[in-house]
Amino acid sequence: MALPSGTKLGPYEIVEPIGAGGMGEVYRARDTRLERTVAIKVLPSHLSSDPERKQRFEREARAISSLQHPHICTLHDVGSQDGIDFLVMEHLEGETLAERLKKGALATEQVLKIGMEVADALDKAHRKGVVHRDLKPGNIMLTKSGAKLLDFGLAKGTAAVGSGTLATAITAPTPVSPASPATPLTQHGTVVGTFQYMSPEQVEGKEADARTDIFALGAVLYEMATGKRAFEGKSQLSVASAILEKDPEPITRVQPLAPAALEHVVRTCLAKDPEERWQSAADVKRELRWIAEGGSTAAAAAMAAPQRKARERLGWGVAAAMALVAVALSAGYRWGGSAPAPEVAKRFAVTLPASTVLFTGLTNAIAVSPDGRYFVYRAAQSTGGWQLFLHSVSELEAKPIPGSEDALNPFFSPDGKWVAFFAGGKLKKAALSGGAPLIISDAPEGRGASWGPDDTIVFGLPGNNGLRRVSAKGGKAEELTRLDASQREVSHRWPEFLPGGKEVVFAIQGLSANWEDARIAVLSLETGRWRTLLEGGSNPHYSPTGHLVYARAGMLMAVPFDVKRLEVTGSPVPVLEEVFMNRTAGNAEAAFSPEGTLLYVAGRGTEEPRELVWVDRKGTTQATGLASAAFEQPMLSPDGKKVAVHMLPPSDDIWVYDLERGTLTRLTFQAGEDESPAWSADGKHVTYSSTISDAPRAILWKNADGSGTEETLASTGLHIHLGTVSRDGKWLAYTNYESETRGDLWLLPLDGERKPQPFLQTPFNERDPKISPDGQWIAYTSDETGRDEVYVQALGGAGGKYQVSSAGGFGGLWARNGRELFYRNDN
Repeated sequence: MALPSGTKLGPYEIVEPIGAGGMGEVYRARDTRLERTVAIKVLPSHLSSDPERKQRFEREARAISSLQHPHICTLHDVGSQDGIDFLVMEHLEGETLAERLKKGALATEQVLKIGMEVADALDKAHRKGVVHRDLKPGNIMLTKSGAKLLDFGLAKGTAAVGSGTLATAITAPTPVSPASPATPLTQHGTVVGTFQYMSPEQVEGKEADARTDIFALGAVLYEMATGKRAFEGKSQLSVASAILEKDPEPITRVQPLAPAALEHVVRTCLAKDPEERWQSAADVKRELRWIAEGGSTAAAAAMAAPQRKARERLGWGVAAAMALVAVALSAGYRWGGSAPAPEVAKRFAVTLPASTVLFTGLTNAIAVSPDGRYFVYRAAQSTGGWQLFLHSVSELEAKPIPGSEDALNPFFSPDGKWVAFFAGGKLKKAALSGGAPLIISDAPEGRGASWGPDDTIVFGLPGNNGLRRVSAKGGKAEELTRLDASQREVSHRWPEFLPGGKEVVFAIQGLSANWEDARIAVLSLETGRWRTLLEGGSNPHYSPTGHLVYARAGMLMAVPFDVKRLEVTGSPVPVLEEVFMNRTAGNAEAAFSPEGTLLYVAGRGTEEPRELVWVDRKGTTQATGLASAAFEQPMLSPDGKKVAVHMLPPSDDIWVYDLERGTLTRLTFQAGEDESPAWSADGKHVTYSSTISDAPRAILWKNADGSGTEETLASTGLHIHLGTVSRDGKWLAYTNYESETRGDLWLLPLDGERKPQPFLQTPFNERDPKISPDGQWIAYTSDETGRDEVYVQALGGAGGKYQVSSAGGFGGLWARNGRELFYRNDN
């Protein structure tokens, strides 16, 4: 019977139950003496009369009391009251490894980290003469301070390591006759523990020692790396048979980019004969640490075919700003195939000169040639602006590509002789052999591009656009895909040709504007039709290992893919953590070559660090105190004392920064996305756009001081960004994005009926509407010339339209006197 809240066990007061198992119940409790939270494991009175369970409970207390280790749950106290025996242990916040594994496999870095911590804990226990005998994911807690080993209820005391043979027996699962007190608690020939993690000697009822725990550790490592149990079956008998007779499927077949060295560690742990396993947990920890420190380049990938000697000689250090890492993968390996044991990957990091800064932004900054011999990256040097650099793997220095100033989104031709890129509102190509770049087509900055074997280039665009197609020989780009309004699509981008050049994979951004919720689709160039392959992901690439690799939440994921049937054939697994990813545009800095090289930018953040500053007319900046990688869309209040910003996920809400006090206060708390803030004319309200799931976008406002509740001003279309409110408070200008006409300018009257009305609807992309202080004009950005420029048009519709910028511009802002217009040009 569960203990009610408030029950006292000595100085401990029960708060609530945490869980229950065969050996008792666990509660969260309060230590009234030390005012701390503890966990209490209780052996109920009806079980205390069972000699075996009572002895096992006492044995757990003795086992834990002898173990003081950062990765073993600490025992604080033992006690007995009113026939209830209890243990008082450290209270842990987190989730069990079993709970985490329900979400799928772990990335290699996590496997190694958790494995080292558990191995270290086992080594401590074994040296104290304690064998756990029930190691499994459910007995490993993942906390902020690392993994914690739990539940020594089946542990057996033995001779300590170094004092002779470790001799244990198997715990008997059946009661021992109380009339026979001399009957041992453990007996030969019986089985305890959890079947899937038992060693062969446990299954057969033979003696178990520390190497039994090592076998279980191997099973846990396998499951972390693959998301699958090492030994499966429809019954205990079939599981036992698998443990005794079969080897699990190789890790590198299930998880193709896992380190070959990890495969070796786990295979040795799972040897049927204890003499062939690692002989101590310290051995396992040492091997895992070697992998983690780069001994097998495990943190990135595995499975490499023999590579060129020049590549093998490269062992450069990591760049100061951000690491460019190249990993050579096997070109012939297939998921589920019968390939030979993979070799260790070849990995090298590229050191950029101290004066060079790698660019990472809304579009890709790196590319790798089809043969893996060259790569290109966008960087800036202290002596100049942004430019593309060509690097050969056989040379130590990169060379600038002439004519590539301010270039974006580089990508190679299929023969590796050309590098194409976007610059100055044009799509261009430059020969690796030299010479000035050639213009292919008019095109604003791209959002992904791929060059097919038939000399066709497919590319994405910023804003609400489908894919475009153009001949690499030159010409006018044509529309390839159109957004599907019925599916609430808002952008198609990051295309890549599949082998054969007849299909393209690409990413589809949905209404939520969150690229982690995007879909990955495959498009037939022959029929013009596409269908969804995966939910949740962006930036798809086809890997020669027979997988589709894509980005999600700053990680690279891989899923087995049948390129002939165009079907996903398995479950996705993480292959790389901490790949630099831009949340706004959905791009991860990773590139693949057909011969099997992965080039990526290592980095934790999903956004570039940003700081809110004042800028004077000389370009001098002064910090405001708000510096974070988490905010965007700053809008200054009418009195200039506060700034409203959109904080990126996990908040995804509007916050207000007080420039005088230096405080940041959350304004909205809705479950969906609240963004693009705009102040009311009197500064008393903050207006913003909002969405919840697939519901239509809405325009709301709320008191700027946070009081009261939000009020809905209007329900709108697919996706909107607010501009400004007129100084007289009568109009709100905003951009409404639709599948057919892309970005259009709309006006919302803030008094009367509040019925939205269109201001400018064209086939082009208009955005960033800003009403002039006198209410006579609207400044906005349009790509009608093929690149973004700033325009001004009369609010009343009469008086014409004027182009303000001439060499590219966007994001116009009026001076307070209405006589000047500020805007951005590139960066």
